[in-house]
This record gives sequence, C-alpha cells and structure tokens, in this order.
Amino acid sequence: MTAYFARPALARDMATQLLRPGVLQEGLRSGLFLSGLRRTGKTTFLRNDLIPALEEQGALVIYVDLWSDTKTSPAQLVRDAIRTALTALQTPGSALLEKLGRLSGVDVGLLSFKFGFKLDKVGEPGGAPLSQVVTELVDQARTDVVLIVDEVQQAITTEEGNHLLLALKAARDAVNPRPATPGHFIFLGTGSHRAMVSELTMRRTQAFNGATSMPYPVLDADYVEHLLARLTQEGASRLPSRDVALAAFRTLGNRPEEMIKALRQLQLHLPPDSDPDTYLPVIAATLRSSAADIELAKVEQLGSLAMAIFERIAGTDGDAKGIFSAEAAADYSRTLGREVKVDEIQPVVNELMEANVVMRRGHGLYSITDPFVQETWREKQRLLS
Repeated sequence: MTAYFARPALARDMATQLLRPGVLQEGLRSGLFLSGLRRTGKTTFLRNDLIPALEEQGALVIYVDLWSDTKTSPAQLVRDAIRTALTALQTPGSALLEKLGRLSGVDVGLLSFKFGFKLDKVGEPGGAPLSQVVTELVDQARTDVVLIVDEVQQAITTEEGNHLLLALKAARDAVNPRPATPGHFIFLGTGSHRAMVSELTMRRTQAFNGATSMPYPVLDADYVEHLLARLTQEGASRLPSRDVALAAFRTLGNRPEEMIKALRQLQLHLPPDSDPDTYLPVIAATLRSSAADIELAKVEQLGSLAMAIFERIAGTDGDAKGIFSAEAAADYSRTLGREVKVDEIQPVVNELMEANVVMRRGHGLYSITDPFVQETWREKQRLLS
C-alpha cells in the first residue's frame, strides 16, 4: 500500500500554465501560491510530479522547504538553496549542469556560467542583490527559472523573511517585463496555513500582493478508487463501497497516510459477517481525532502553562494577540492555580514554536500552525461543554 499515486496530467497542466501561460494565466508570472493542510501530499506532489513536469518543459527549478530546518531562518534557507544551485552551475560535471544540458539540448561542455558577483554573499548585506543574481541566472541559462518555496508562510514570521520576499519580488520585476528576456523568473509558494498563504497575495503590505492564490488540488475520488483497486488486486475481499471510502478520506482531511491506516485497520479488525461500510466511518473519525492528539501530546509534554497558552491561541478566531499581557498572565494563573509571571510566558511560547505547534504571524500575533489540529481541538471542546 505504499506505491506512489502519480498525477502527471495535473502536473503537466500546471507546468504549462506557469511556463507558457495563455491570456487568462499570464497573472501566474506575478507568483502562484498554493495552500493546503499538512500531510495532504503537497511536498510529494511538488517533488515527484510538478518539478519533473517543469523540467521536462525546459525550466531550471530551485526548491527549498522552509520546514527542513526550523532552527535556521527562512531567508537563510532560501539564500542557501539559490547559492547551491549557482555553485552547481559553475561546477563542470555537476548533476544540475548535466540536467540543464539535457533540457536545453546544448552540449554540456558548451555551457559556461560565470557570474559577476561572489556567491558567498548572495542576497545578503554587502553582497549581490537577488534582482542581479536572478537576472544573470536567467540570461546565462536562457530558460525559465522557477523558485519553489515550500511552507512559504514561514517567511513572514520574521522581518528578515519579509525582506527576502521583497527582494524576490524585485527579482521578478527586474526579469519578467523585459521585451526580449530569454526566460522568466517564476515564484511558486506552497503552505499549510490557508489564511496566511492567502494573505501573502491579498495584503497590500505584502511583497506579492496581487499574485495568484489558490487551494492545493488535494487527492480525492480518483485516489480512493486507486486504493480500492489495489486492495482488490491484492486479494482483499471485504472492502467498503466507493462512496463510503471517499467520505472517510474526506473525514481524514484528504490525507493519504491516514486513509491507508484506516483501510489497514478495517482489514485487520473487521468482525466476520460485518459490513465494512458501517465500520470504516467509525475508524476514520477515531483516526482523525488521534492525529490531532499526537500534536496535542507535544503541547502536554511542555507542561501546563504551554497547554494554557495553546488553548488561548486555539480558541481565538483569527490571530491571537496579547498572549504576553498581564491579563493573559492572570488567565493562565487561574487555569494553573498558581501565579504565572509575565516573564515566564515567552520561553514557553518559544518552545511551542520550536515544536512547530504555534507560529508567530507578526509582532505580537500568533496562530496554531496546523488549522486541522485547531479544528479538531475545538470539536473536542464543544463535546466537553
């Protein structure tokens, strides 16, 4: 049950719209932002479907995941990814240079990249601005350059990250409007926090205001049918109906790993002569709750003050503010049955952010990293009230 479910048609269509847009898709060159819940297959789709489709159509792709190292600043991760690509292009025999040669049809020996700046300071104070870096890269590669930033919402949690987005916008504006440009610079951001990703294109203060934001096209009926067909081929006999399986998959937030767990439990524990359509919805509801419990367990391990802070943030519609205030400290004190001092709060919030449960949205603004966890927590609170 681990075979990858490829979506080549979706990837080819998306790549075509990005690289060779029609009149109605030209706005995608201003930037495309995809949002979807965690563990719905965004990164897998990017790596296994979309990046190969973009490369097949001739693009040079640079990919970076801002959750790959949460202790390193998002801006540094992006700069490092760009530097790594530039270094590879200047290195004879590198995999990236070989790939570019295949994409362009040019003899690799004829490809020669010489940049008019030092790579060690790219995008940093005293170094070449990203507008210059990207312009030289496009001009020498003579093709489209696509920068994909996974979990892009992390960038706006720091001032440095916001400055990075402004620099990337400046790079876009330096390259794309040129009448005779040999390629375009295309920025694609994906994220697991819908509201934050949407704000990247809707708030006037954001660098990519006016770019396109849309939901990530989650796996759905075709994926469920694929799973059921594979189970049938493997000899499974007591399977749910297609509609019940699809409803269970949606209950699980369209998360492939959770759906496979649900089907495995169904096969292992379904009583004889029982109806799979009766048991699968119960299994799905239980797994939905337990998936959120894993994240909540991280909070519990950090202690009672962490739980109180989490609950204050999770119970707020939109961004939570004032979590360090004297009023908030008084609320935490009542919850814990002891005095909570204001200076106790920041270290605990830092631990919650390091555990990737809570994220900073701006100065004094915080939210739950995964909206699915927040939604499930609220459902449990309603049942307890």
